[in-house]
Amino acid sequence: MYSFNNDYSEGAHPKILEAMINANLIQNSGYGLDDHCIRAEKLIKQEIGRKDVDVHFLAGGTQTNLITIGTALRPWQAVISADKAHINVHETGAIEATGHKVLAMPCRDGKLTPAHIRNALDLHTDEHMVQPKMVYISNSTEVGTQYTKAELEALHRICRQKDLYLFLDGARIGSALTSPVNDLTLEDIAGLTDVFYIGGTKGGALFGEALVICNPDLKPDFRFMIKQRGALLAKGWLLGIQFEELFQNNLFYDLASHANEMAAILRKGIEKCGYAFHSESMTNQLFPIFPDEVIAKLDKDYLFSIQERIDDSHTVIRLVTSWATGEEACRQFIKDLEAC
Repeated sequence: MYSFNNDYSEGAHPKILEAMINANLIQNSGYGLDDHCIRAEKLIKQEIGRKDVDVHFLAGGTQTNLITIGTALRPWQAVISADKAHINVHETGAIEATGHKVLAMPCRDGKLTPAHIRNALDLHTDEHMVQPKMVYISNSTEVGTQYTKAELEALHRICRQKDLYLFLDGARIGSALTSPVNDLTLEDIAGLTDVFYIGGTKGGALFGEALVICNPDLKPDFRFMIKQRGALLAKGWLLGIQFEELFQNNLFYDLASHANEMAAILRKGIEKCGYAFHSESMTNQLFPIFPDEVIAKLDKDYLFSIQERIDDSHTVIRLVTSWATGEEACRQFIKDLEAC
């Protein structure tokens, strides 16, 4: 069985493992105050062209989302998201467990627009309802789509007008930034959001996310919240050393580009076979629509996710490529699809 089920089935890139092995017996300060975290922070600041941001390293995406949202919002405030957003669907109510409501707005392509935000604000008008205070987006989204610079600028403008924080989940930001249709940079994202993070778990690291806080209002006492939520890793150097490697010699972008290139092989082959897609993704997540009998045959040799039923005989599946996906596996999948 070959897995196209996610982009974290493999371990970590050999350069990261080698760096960790070489540093294994060297003593480090704890809780992210080590030299590796300091160097990784410096490299990230250089990449985004900002010295005035705070960088925190956390273990996983859900943890990063709940800590960021829980810190930013007052008890009566809520976060606006797309209905397919990770915080709304795949985090077991983690945000609600912090005491904050997720205001999920229906949007087929997974992307919020200013109209969605205005609608959410119009529906929550007084103290008898939760108060929207943050907008949460992800790039790429849960359905593989991505924001253009113009779209992100539009969200930034309405958030400034309505005094809302803009938070970008970057679990798959590498794939978005190296997509052939992308026109954003990390520097752009830092200038257009209040807080965002750079995903390592799905980008070639063993684990880890680098949270970048751009808005000074969100910076004070953030480490207190990290500690209270059980996320201040004693061996924090294990996080820092991974981002130190990712942001040297273009490794972060090279690994994301590879994932996209493997997805492109699948995309072209699926299109050649005459099948359509449920969303227009140029990133490492694909959502083809297959007849159920074809899915049953592919299921014998491949792991993938079932997304949703289209009709009585067709279903959307999700195929995900990673930094370690082999070209041979992608071409074999297409051969097996052709045979179906």
